[in-house]
Amino acid sequence: MSSSYAMKSMGSKAFNHSSSNDAEAEYDRLRDLAHKEAAKRSQCFDQSRQAYTSGDGARAHDLSVEGKKHAAQMDAYNKQASDYIFRENNAQGRVGDDEIDLHGQYVEEAERIVEERIRYARQQGQTHLHVIVGKGNHSKDHVQKIKPKVEEICRELGLQYVTEENAGRMYINLQGGAAVIPPGGGSHGGQQHHGGQQHSGHQQPSYQQPQQGYQQPQQSGYQQGGYQQGGQQQQHQQQQEQQNNNDNNDELEKLAKKFLPRILRKAEKACCAVM
Repeated sequence: MSSSYAMKSMGSKAFNHSSSNDAEAEYDRLRDLAHKEAAKRSQCFDQSRQAYTSGDGARAHDLSVEGKKHAAQMDAYNKQASDYIFRENNAQGRVGDDEIDLHGQYVEEAERIVEERIRYARQQGQTHLHVIVGKGNHSKDHVQKIKPKVEEICRELGLQYVTEENAGRMYINLQGGAAVIPPGGGSHGGQQHHGGQQHSGHQQPSYQQPQQGYQQPQQSGYQQGGYQQGGQQQQHQQQQEQQNNNDNNDELEKLAKKFLPRILRKAEKACCAVM
């Protein structure tokens, strides 16, 4: 992570569930340490520029090195906070196997998590991913910070998506085709924390129309009727093998007709000679 770390998150509410005071305190402690390191970094860099301007190159260099150390420590604390809150919000039973929650993440952290999760999901053969991006209720001016970044990632990867109307959650098709929500809206783990009409044990979400800003060319591996196409290819292969066998039989028959009379004549001569 760079020293110009993106300090924009989903808002002040880092947890999507009723968390313990200890959990919130640990998250706040790590973020606070990161903020302090950021302040020290900025101070060192400012003093370094002043020293350089005044002609003290040696002091400018030392302050620059010290500032970079504070920047690295800031990144380390932020990484710890990001990992900690992700484990808390994405613990088993709180989200589904096809879902990730980005509450408490800074924009740059969310970008890293989403890219890694999409890559992993594709490697595992998963067809879709639900991403909780928040509704912006706790952000400054109630503006969503994470959702635009996730949308940007989808456009860069050629993936289409839809957004739940009231839930601050996105559905991403990982196969390259149109983002069509499966019946039931996908799996959900634990209590729903992203709006919509609440039902016991399950929530039926409503979705907006798929985004039309990007149209991913449909790839052959995921074409509609892919299983039927695979069966046709297998049938064609069997027909081709049968045709090859027929051709081989015809060739053998031609060779037999060509050489069999000669063999018989030689056999007759040999027989006569013996007799």
